[in-house]
Amino acid sequence: MSRLEAKKPPLFISEPLTKDTLCQSLSLLSRVFKSCYGPAGRLKQLHNGVGGCVCTTSQCSAVLRHLSVSDPVLRVLTASVQNHISRFSDCGLFTAILCCSLIESFRRLNVASCTVMKITRHLLSLCMDYLKSEACACRVSVDFGSVETLVCLVRSVLTSKPACMLNKTEVDHLTTLVLKAFLFTVPCHVETNAVLGKCVIVPVKGRRVVDSTVLPGLLIETPEIELGTPLAVKRTGSNMIKIALFCVSMSGDGFNPEEGTIAVHHGISLEMAEVNQLLSVGKQLVDDEVGLVVCQKVIHPSLKQYLKENHVLAVDRAGLSLMDPLSRMTGSKPMASIHLLSPGCYGSLKDVRIESFGSKRFVHLIPEDTVICSLILCNRSETAWDELKRVCETAEHVLQLTMREPLALLGGGCTETHLASYIRHKSSSLSARTFKDLGCSQTQYQLVADGFCCSLESVALSLNHDEVEILTDVVYGHCWFVPSGFPSVSNWSDVVSKCGCGIHGNTEDLSWRILQGRSCPAVAQGCPKEPSVKVTDFLTLDCFAAKCSGLQVALETANLILDLSCVIEDQN
Repeated sequence: MSRLEAKKPPLFISEPLTKDTLCQSLSLLSRVFKSCYGPAGRLKQLHNGVGGCVCTTSQCSAVLRHLSVSDPVLRVLTASVQNHISRFSDCGLFTAILCCSLIESFRRLNVASCTVMKITRHLLSLCMDYLKSEACACRVSVDFGSVETLVCLVRSVLTSKPACMLNKTEVDHLTTLVLKAFLFTVPCHVETNAVLGKCVIVPVKGRRVVDSTVLPGLLIETPEIELGTPLAVKRTGSNMIKIALFCVSMSGDGFNPEEGTIAVHHGISLEMAEVNQLLSVGKQLVDDEVGLVVCQKVIHPSLKQYLKENHVLAVDRAGLSLMDPLSRMTGSKPMASIHLLSPGCYGSLKDVRIESFGSKRFVHLIPEDTVICSLILCNRSETAWDELKRVCETAEHVLQLTMREPLALLGGGCTETHLASYIRHKSSSLSARTFKDLGCSQTQYQLVADGFCCSLESVALSLNHDEVEILTDVVYGHCWFVPSGFPSVSNWSDVVSKCGCGIHGNTEDLSWRILQGRSCPAVAQGCPKEPSVKVTDFLTLDCFAAKCSGLQVALETANLILDLSCVIEDQN
């Protein structure tokens, strides 16, 4: 008889943010996020310590998925960031870094957490009102009638992850492909409730990135079909190919012993009965002029042979992930039974071909009018391919979000430093009535506002991985990176050429200050000027919807954690 261990009482941790262990863990987590940030971010190798696959990445979603966080307070932070990524795909590291910086900044202030929360909510409303106003100088409008801004958006996403190991030619090639794939998914005929299509990524590893391509329709891998095999597929009178889609096994193993027993008469073969049923299904498909049968699972060899003899192409093992795009593309309804076929469930295709990429062979299903396409994605190694797949999916999602809200924010740290400059200007000119409504003093408001601005600037500073100086100008409030090898000098105009986003060149007489990421004396400056925004090929842009959401999630999560007075942890 095993010993019964007495239940342990729950562990009560009061004021968790005052504990050294939590502060050290928060600081470590913040350093991990910051070191991953941007095109020059450092890669992380993550594994579980007891074997298994190793993940090499700098992408926030992959880091959080493989990172084990035990502290309950930090799990709140990581869960918030993961929820943001699940909805927007982009700006995960921005959200995580900003949230960590806000917590570290605000917990050092001698201001009650309830007061901090009131002030930060007011600061957030100032930010959101500004970002959504026509006067906002750190956003650009996206014109879907022209590709320049869209190219900048996609290129900014692709170049932000160094584990993809892309050179300029490869970035340009993939940018074109991602845009082309996205445009395939946009319906040609706009309806009241238009729905975007889907881009299916097909993996081809061990090939050059420039071998990647986009094809309309879907590819289904079929190793058993030889390249060059003529496809004599039956067509209807209108020269279309009728397709039947099955989501049930057609292998002849329909009887499941777990469902109970079945009585079989002497001399009757259950297997032959199943095969005969399948052949009768095949006869009906032939009679209905079906030219292509696609099955999610396995098709019995006898049925395959019968269909082939009657010029019907049979493709099995398509997999669950292709069922929905296949149904949408062809208009067919997946049939879940072989005992009842409905002609109304059939769909249609324009053509079927055999394609080869690397050592893989595919059946290429070509529709008449499609919002479904296939991106054949190649990369040299499995690690680089995994990272590239996540990045391409993010770029596609960013384009979808941008179509819903055709705006983008300036990247390269410029939105963060510009927003910090705007908040410093705005907070210095608030009326006494505002402080009274918030229930705080002007000093308290300025302390919290300064911590908020420094946290924004710390995100821009996280782009620096080479210990170089980062500046901000006091005219536009943009971020400028000093090239490595230059000492601290007074005349910065001689060493900087373009701001982080690429919209400004060093053609004006600008004044500078060094970004330090901590409380700094107020700079005598007005509201940052609005530049004449002209999109160029080299502009770095961020997704508007994702960054606005990241700003809100970071602030709300920081407020939630700062307001925690007690953690109760079950030890059993």
